[in-house]
Amino acid sequence: MRRHAKPLAAVDVAYCGPARGARAATEGRVALQVGAARSRGISTLVLSDEAMIGTVAENIAAAALYPQISAHIAAAVSALDEQIAGVLFCPRSLDYYWGSALADAVAQGHEVPDRAVLKAIAASERSWRDVITDLAQALPGVPIRVLPFEAFAGRPEAFLQAGTGVSAPLDRDRRWLNRAPNLPELRRGLAHRSADGSALPFGMGRWNPFTPEETAALRERYADDMMWLVAGADGLATLTEDGAPIRAGQTLPTGAQTKGHGDEHEERQMARPG
Repeated sequence: MRRHAKPLAAVDVAYCGPARGARAATEGRVALQVGAARSRGISTLVLSDEAMIGTVAENIAAAALYPQISAHIAAAVSALDEQIAGVLFCPRSLDYYWGSALADAVAQGHEVPDRAVLKAIAASERSWRDVITDLAQALPGVPIRVLPFEAFAGRPEAFLQAGTGVSAPLDRDRRWLNRAPNLPELRRGLAHRSADGSALPFGMGRWNPFTPEETAALRERYADDMMWLVAGADGLATLTEDGAPIRAGQTLPTGAQTKGHGDEHEERQMARPG
């Protein structure tokens, strides 16, 4: 979005990305961006912030997906002055989501989770269906479009175009942002801080912290989520795969608000200045 600011501005699209700092500071920054976009006559503000529905640390502590999403969204709505055209939500297969989240947490200084933590995560009944339901309840009447990570990963222009209707410029500078560290990187990080890495398996690739049975359970739960979305998501959301809506529902206006991450985790968000 930042690299293509000029061509996007030409179609009345502006961008507000992640920033460090306290939530109050973030809310103030967002409010300023909305006001600035309005003063420039920009019709659509794309807002992307990885903490807008919660944090990975909160998820791990609760062994559940975004348990405080309602409170986070309430804060976001107050910052946006409720000028929300729509939400884009980008879920990922649960085994990969949790594996990535845990690897990132370990790389950021957390201990390698023990079996009790992993078992609790794998056994949690809270899935993307629950997160989307909470999101819909927190934003009544706001269209929600779901664009699965597996269909749009590495295709930011397709994600933007499918979600907003904007003819997005092709991004030839492909980058994998916030990619989860692999096993060698995790071992080096643990060794650097003299932490115990014996719980990590041998290997050179992606770390899967779950047993085969736990992995299967997580994948089955995600498959259930996708079946719910394909069946219409109780009218709460519309599923879009590979750029084409596959289930009729509320459509997202040309200006849309998406939540989440522009990275290896899930989600993204947009608001329309009044």
